[in-house]
Amino acid sequence: MNQPQIGVAAALEQFSPCDSIDIAAAAERNGFAGQMAADHFQPWVPEQGEASFVWSVLASLAEHTTGDLGPGVTCPSFRMHPALVAQAAATLEDTYPGRTWLGIGSGEALNEHMLGGYWPEAPERVRRMLEALEVIRKLFSGKDVKHNGEFFKLHTSRLWTLPDAPPPIYIAAAGPYTSRKTGELADGLITPGASLDKLAGILERFGEGARKAGKDPDEMPKLLQVHLSWAPTDEQAWRNAMQQWPNGGMKFPKADIRSPFDFQQMAKLVRAEDYEGRMVVSSDPDEHRAALQKFVDAGFTRIYLHNVGRNQQEWLETFGREVLPKLTV
Repeated sequence: MNQPQIGVAAALEQFSPCDSIDIAAAAERNGFAGQMAADHFQPWVPEQGEASFVWSVLASLAEHTTGDLGPGVTCPSFRMHPALVAQAAATLEDTYPGRTWLGIGSGEALNEHMLGGYWPEAPERVRRMLEALEVIRKLFSGKDVKHNGEFFKLHTSRLWTLPDAPPPIYIAAAGPYTSRKTGELADGLITPGASLDKLAGILERFGEGARKAGKDPDEMPKLLQVHLSWAPTDEQAWRNAMQQWPNGGMKFPKADIRSPFDFQQMAKLVRAEDYEGRMVVSSDPDEHRAALQKFVDAGFTRIYLHNVGRNQQEWLETFGREVLPKLTV
């Protein structure tokens, strides 16, 4: 039986660029394949302590690994104009051909509000993202292009550094409308770990959109990001989750919260039971294996794991030995 592709979600909110490079290299030595790197301007909570520039780190990760990699995800419509995102993605793919992908999303205030502009409601953010996708596609054509849309203008421009083929574009989607538009307009799907029922609905809507555009959803990449907490003891796994990843237990929408210090105050309300159904917190590798196998069985083609504690080396070694070899497609 074949093994699924299990990569690492590089938590640039928690680890410095140098530490992230070391973790990525160790992950590959232990059987992981691929890197999804978080694009954050700020950490979720101050205790995480980092927020490096994702495009610089991706190039460094590529130099120290051999698998696929991409921003998971970047927002091309507030902090960075879609033309700059297109240039960054094209340059990365030209440097590391066949290895990269571009993951885009509609953004969160935590990472996008610092420029001081109006922060719109979710439907407008989605429209901005879809128009940004149009701009990026135009520039990936290599032609001189213009754009005059609802949110973005582009004078006659082109990308002068282009790869032989543009990187595939995946959209981060979790709701019905965005999932359908992702299937219709993107090359693949990115979504965070959730209940199997919710994920089934996302995949169903994604398939509807893909078929509308004449594509086969079974042939399209479906990426899943999974947060988890493993440590040698349950007590340590829970400490790691509560201290480093309290947002995993926050059951409310978080896209409008602007400050890590606001998240820090909200974290005081998080209890262990709030993680139920949202994140596996356990010292038992087999419990994690069983949860991951369900995601593989649900149809996800690539899964990127983020162990929320700082115990990265022992986690990579344990999962490389006791979890990855037992997962099957």
